[in-house]
Amino acid sequence: YKFDIVGAQGQHLPLKADPLAFAAEMRPNTASIVFDEAMLPRPAPAPANVNRLDAPISIYEVHLGSWRRKGNNEWLSYRDLAEQLPRYVRDLGFTHVEFLPISEHPFDGSWGYQPTGLYAPTSRFGCPEDFSALVDACHREGLGVLLDWVPGHFPDDPHGLGNFDGTALYEHANPLQGRHLDWGTLIYNYGRTEVVNFLVSNALFWLERYGIDGLRVDA
Repeated sequence: YKFDIVGAQGQHLPLKADPLAFAAEMRPNTASIVFDEAMLPRPAPAPANVNRLDAPISIYEVHLGSWRRKGNNEWLSYRDLAEQLPRYVRDLGFTHVEFLPISEHPFDGSWGYQPTGLYAPTSRFGCPEDFSALVDACHREGLGVLLDWVPGHFPDDPHGLGNFDGTALYEHANPLQGRHLDWGTLIYNYGRTEVVNFLVSNALFWLERYGIDGLRVDA
């Protein structure tokens, strides 16, 4: 599904994906998918000693799409990764695994750093339940799970947050403030309470509903 939004002048805007959707279509399709968040399993918590403030920490950072591939060069699914990655990381002696951004994003080459669906684990590797199973598998191997989280900017793809209702709703109206020249992306307007609430709620969502143990905040 998508939102058909009519602007203030009566014009139909590009169809928009749901900013709060818990699942999304596989690119190049961009529609949101209905998913009952109440059905999402809660991963087992990480062992208490892993996240003690005085405990030593060593982090294995990984891009899920690049770590390993199948024989036909297809990505491993979240379930495939759950069977292979946690034990591999544990055997190397790391205490935590950090996933590069996994929120839905349209461009593979961005490695997830240009997200359009902040609440949806990318469908490249499976569905929300599958990602939850990966977090659970990491915890059961005694690993803490960190997530690279991107609240700094977002792409201007037509289905995304940019010009959402025909106005600069999430971004700055002034392009001198609202456009990241290095990446060609839009910058969130942190001066708007609604935008701050959207981002803080998203951070808490990953921590509370998926059992993520911490966030690395991308600048």
